[in-house]
Amino acid sequence: MKIFLKINKKDMEFDIKGSETVYDILKSINITSVRKSCDSGVCGLCTVLLNGKPIPSCSYLAAKADGGHITTIEAVEEEAEKFGRFMNEEGAVQCAYCTPGFVLTVMSMKDNLKNFDDESINKYLVGNLCRCSGYQGHLRAIKKYLGVAE
Repeated sequence: MKIFLKINKKDMEFDIKGSETVYDILKSINITSVRKSCDSGVCGLCTVLLNGKPIPSCSYLAAKADGGHITTIEAVEEEAEKFGRFMNEEGAVQCAYCTPGFVLTVMSMKDNLKNFDDESINKYLVGNLCRCSGYQGHLRAIKKYLGVAE
């Protein structure tokens, strides 16, 4: 089956099998920032943006994304570096394995979330797991990035 995607602002066409995921497509074109761990969409390592919203690329069927716009960290490096400075300042980065998916989720949050209180931010991040830290440094960095730090 043929599908069409815009990946990091570049129009692309793929001939896929019905079981292929967005992750499979990204790996086929050598996108290296997207990682896979749980294979069920609950850890957030494989998070990319589809039309500006975070999705777990490991379990999201490529056919369902047909016609969509996929964004990976490679397309938003400058903004990711800006957020990364806040993460470093707050001691929120240790191994950085989860960082690409986490950063994309936060960038989506900036565009799509209306209320930036702790509860709303934590709910938006529910699909992103960090095994190295407690999330307080992350929360402080996010609030600074969003301009709502106390």
